[in-house]
Amino acid sequence: MSSASAKIILFGEHAVVYGQPAIAIPVSAIRAYAEVEAIDTPFQIVARDLDNQIITFDGDNPLSQVVRLTLETLNQPIPDISIAVRSDIPIASGLGSGAAISTAIIRELVHYFGGSLALESINDIVYEVEKIHHGTPSGIDNTVIVYEKPVYFMRDLPIKTISNHVPLQVVIADTGKAALTRYSVGDVRKLYEDNPQKTKPTIEKIGQLTQEARNAMQMGDTDELGRLMTENHALLRDLTVSSPELDVLVDTALAYGALGAKLSGGGRGGNMIALVTDESSKQVAKALKSAGAVRIIETILERT
Repeated sequence: MSSASAKIILFGEHAVVYGQPAIAIPVSAIRAYAEVEAIDTPFQIVARDLDNQIITFDGDNPLSQVVRLTLETLNQPIPDISIAVRSDIPIASGLGSGAAISTAIIRELVHYFGGSLALESINDIVYEVEKIHHGTPSGIDNTVIVYEKPVYFMRDLPIKTISNHVPLQVVIADTGKAALTRYSVGDVRKLYEDNPQKTKPTIEKIGQLTQEARNAMQMGDTDELGRLMTENHALLRDLTVSSPELDVLVDTALAYGALGAKLSGGGRGGNMIALVTDESSKQVAKALKSAGAVRIIETILERT
């Protein structure tokens, strides 16, 4: 069985649209899985989480494209196998579910044929499939998931993995409120166009915080990293992309000992992320659940 991690944005959402940097990190605690079963029928993918939906090789599903591109890269014929896929990663939650499933399938096919494929090649395939999901993806999702390392991203520049000097302990809280990223991105665009004198400095400040956050990660300064997260949330609130639910979760995490907390992703719902310590992690997670979070994910970003 092969797997791939989820991901979450740590810094820079929304500002990244305007050429500022962003940082994303893997969420290894929740994963997508793919497992091959030999069968006597033509190739198929079985989506366990979608009532065992059958996806064929010649269909137009993005997962069919994953398989086609992988077989072309490996120079292999269509095998008579079934690949069962399942995922712990919530769909459409900003956690990279699509990229994780694609990555797991590629890894399982490579394993099945007994070959090897460079991470760069896997990343290229997943990026092509991300175009089906998102049209013009940034490339940040597939890169952080394939390499399972933190990445530092700026539009039109190569994505770079970055190091973190000490393990980072993170609690993710889901508001349970769905929100379409394109709407919040559009609203920020309107703010930018209507009042650039106010909005542009906010976006530039988020970019500055992201650069400082990369330095804090590389230095192992978790106190500074937490402070920057909380400041980043305040700026995102100024851009109108927070929500009462997110603000309550951020305030709760801080009140119960988190080093820092902020919304993650498009905002107006979705997830909040808190940086915690060994001593505070359990009480922060419990408090967030009591404050209305519908799902709690605890994960550790190991030292890299």
